[in-house]
Amino acid sequence: MTLKVQQIISMTEANQNFSKVSRTVDKYGNALILKNNKPKYVIINYEKYLDLTEDEMIEIVSKRLFKKHINAYRNLAK
Repeated sequence: MTLKVQQIISMTEANQNFSKVSRTVDKYGNALILKNNKPKYVIINYEKYLDLTEDEMIEIVSKRLFKKHINAYRNLAK
């Protein structure tokens, strides 16, 4: 996912100004919320979410599983 600087919003700013988050999502389709200067949440337009292809959903789940079980994959690779 490629992001523009305008799509990146701090957690503090999102809490204080959620309308900015919604305007950002309306304009760009998504926004990235940072917590402690690290990516924490992606807010996505609902229609865009519904339009995710099966391959995109599989990729999302695969990345999540890989991250969760990275130690097991490392052991298997030995």
